[in-house]
Amino acid sequence: MNAFSAFGFVRRRFASAAGSTATGTAARGHVSAGFVAKSAVVCGVAGVAISAALPDDLDFGLGALAPKGAQAFSLIENGMHAPHFDWEHRAWNKTFDHASIRRGYQVYREICAACHSMSLVSWRTLVGVSHTEEEVKAMAAEYEYQDGPDDTGAMFMRPGKLSDRLPDAYPNEEAARAANGGAYPPDLSCIVKARHGEEDYVFALLLGYSDPPPGMSLREGLHFNRYFPGGAISMARALYDEVVEYDDGTPNNASQLAKDVTTFLSWASSPEHDERKKMGMRSIAISTLLLLLSVWYKRFKWAGIKTRQIVYKPPKVQCH
Repeated sequence: MNAFSAFGFVRRRFASAAGSTATGTAARGHVSAGFVAKSAVVCGVAGVAISAALPDDLDFGLGALAPKGAQAFSLIENGMHAPHFDWEHRAWNKTFDHASIRRGYQVYREICAACHSMSLVSWRTLVGVSHTEEEVKAMAAEYEYQDGPDDTGAMFMRPGKLSDRLPDAYPNEEAARAANGGAYPPDLSCIVKARHGEEDYVFALLLGYSDPPPGMSLREGLHFNRYFPGGAISMARALYDEVVEYDDGTPNNASQLAKDVTTFLSWASSPEHDERKKMGMRSIAISTLLLLLSVWYKRFKWAGIKTRQIVYKPPKVQCH
């Protein structure tokens, strides 16, 4: 046997050994996959059978592993999810409807302010948003605020000014609870951001009053609202058709009142909303301009360098 014959023999033996190894590996993989599939089916059937056989109240150290009765979701206990409404100010390029903010403040002042405070909102924030400076000064002067001490050390009352906060409905929490049957009316300064669903929830809550479903009884002083968790809310329905007379002639049905006061509360929760969007649009415009200038400068600066051609000319060899 010469060298070429010996090399061919070894190559054939190696190829046959590799083929048998691959065949054995594939066969074992097929067997393993089949075994796993059968085991999964058997375990699934056994689990279903055991779950059906064991009673729900069985507890012999494995109570946590035994299946328990299903807990149904209750809309009454958790409240209905508020539907989504197409609020114009939610668009990236839209601001608040400032006429709606003005009407919403009127609804808050005539209806909501009797029970709810807005202790984080100052009079000056209304200037240029919903009212003029003269209008806000006149509205603030209608209320008296405690100030002092004066030269004699005594406190005194003075008319309100732009730096004051909107007046509180009650002097303290205890007085608020005593006047509302133990329920404390929440502060509305950030109520939109403090509730899941934000504007959608507030709008739906204001209009979600109805008679309780059959079989549900409410104690005295509570009212049924399908969007409030538990269904029983201490606040009675306050918005009805024509309960507020708008100065600009806007239809004053209950839906319009709820929309306007929700817009006002949404602005109170995010008073920087309009400026933030304007600043964002300015930033995008400036960044785009800088990007175009950077691209132009890069092409202007590097065009001659990237397009130049370097040619190597070897020196001539002089023969002697």
